[in-house]
Amino acid sequence: MSAGGGRRQQTRGRGRGSRRSSDLPGLPADGLRIVPLGGLGEIGRNMTVFEHAGRLLIVDCGVLFPEEHQPGVDVILPDFSWIRDRLDKVDAIVLTHGHEDHIGGVPYLLRERPDIPVVGSRLTLAFLEAKLQEHRIKPVTVRVSEGDRRSFGPFDCEFVAVNHSIPDGLAVAIRTAAGLVLHTGDFKMDQFPLDGRVTDLRAFARLGEEGVDLFMVDSTNAEVPGFTVSEGELSPAIEAVFRTTPGRVIVSSFASHVHRIQQVLDAARDHGRKVAFVGRSMVRNMGIAADLGYLDIPKGLVVDLKQLERLPANQIAMICTGSQGEPLAALSRMARRDHPIRITEGDTVLLASSLIPGNENAIYRVINELTRWGANVVHKGNAKVHVSGHASAGELAYCYNVVQPSNVLPVHGEWRHLRANADIAIRTGVDPTRALIGHDGAVIDLVDGQAKVTGSVPAGLVYVDAMTVGGATEESLHVRRTLAEEGVITVVCIVDADTGKLVEEPDYLAHGFEHEPGDFAKATPAIQKALTTATKEGIDDIEQVEDLVRQAMSNWVHRQARRSPLIIPVIVDA
Repeated sequence: MSAGGGRRQQTRGRGRGSRRSSDLPGLPADGLRIVPLGGLGEIGRNMTVFEHAGRLLIVDCGVLFPEEHQPGVDVILPDFSWIRDRLDKVDAIVLTHGHEDHIGGVPYLLRERPDIPVVGSRLTLAFLEAKLQEHRIKPVTVRVSEGDRRSFGPFDCEFVAVNHSIPDGLAVAIRTAAGLVLHTGDFKMDQFPLDGRVTDLRAFARLGEEGVDLFMVDSTNAEVPGFTVSEGELSPAIEAVFRTTPGRVIVSSFASHVHRIQQVLDAARDHGRKVAFVGRSMVRNMGIAADLGYLDIPKGLVVDLKQLERLPANQIAMICTGSQGEPLAALSRMARRDHPIRITEGDTVLLASSLIPGNENAIYRVINELTRWGANVVHKGNAKVHVSGHASAGELAYCYNVVQPSNVLPVHGEWRHLRANADIAIRTGVDPTRALIGHDGAVIDLVDGQAKVTGSVPAGLVYVDAMTVGGATEESLHVRRTLAEEGVITVVCIVDADTGKLVEEPDYLAHGFEHEPGDFAKATPAIQKALTTATKEGIDDIEQVEDLVRQAMSNWVHRQARRSPLIIPVIVDA
């Protein structure tokens, strides 16, 4: 996410001001080094590395989902290069909860060292293990619950219950000889949660009494005043959709939002509708949640999609993925008429998730298409059908007053969120010099109770493109964008190698570039001039000659059409 509040930090390679680990200042024996490799300046890709006494502990390892300007990219990973040659020093990966932006990168890290112990709650590990089956990785897992305290190398970890938009969320308190760090993970302070599991503020206060040297706090809602609304307050709006819809109800949600889906199932039961899950991840995750007892499904309520289709429309409800406008998700395919489920008049589509920053255009495009086919689309903008899973400003201030940390590092948020979070900490009495605004790759050293930024390491965007990890680059994405926006022109030149003259008129093959027949013939003099220049200057390297032809053709097209298509020159010796 770019500076100034964009969705992600646009760095690559070694990153802004980054240094090799050998260039970093030495870490004292009683010091703790904290290096966020994702999640600062962006919503997603959460990963933080803790280093102490020559050992490493990783908290979360998530993915970031691509934006429209990153065509062909499936997900975006943290950059593992800083720890790649020290993976044998990693004592554990601690997962705070089961959302993709916190666990989605684990399979890619375990490919490099499969036996790293993965620590998490029951549901978090179940979601991860199902994901790892697809990667054919059998992990070493350590299940923990709130109140547990386990040591991994020199890291003494205590786990604290936190409330979030997925069950089984955990904060983690990390004790080392350097001091105590409390990492909230994603959390809010819903006082009436659907599952009765509140954020354990008593534990926060106890840790505060012990002395929290560094408080790492979720920043997502730091700009939102007051307290986040309780999940339970959504039930009337969801019930109204089921009560008033004459046709089918189609609900789109995150495939991990167990609480929201429970509300939908309850409403379907109360209004005599059968339910089918649609989408591979939705079917998988809800099956896991039901098997583990996190989802209560009345007998006979959930049926197979084929069985559902035989019922009258007013007895049908479907729960699918695609609330963020993802192109391959079920709801987006329905909107494009590329799915067996066809949207018709009388259907209501309920978008029961928030809008992730950067996805707005894709989501509104899906809403427009669904409306075009006759659906009534209910979403956060026109009904109370979603609440955030993150603490608002009032809750954050409350936590700072309870914990009274010595140092603060806001995490999980864009730059504006991090700044707002730091400002809240300062208003509660934290020394402004100890409220740090970090960035991905920042190196923060906690020594003698003082946290300071001492350098930075590589933390660029690592693109997953089908089966390729890290193969796509900003340059290749630029080529893809050019192809999509400007088109491509291939210029085939048969050239006399001795004279540098064209033997015949070049062949011009254009795709995605509008032109009239014969237009390109006017470019031939410019191409001949480039070939003549190459001959005069003794340039016989074919790539250099092609570069001259490419530049000549590019300049001509830009002068004539004010366009910048991709130019592919092909030089053939006569």
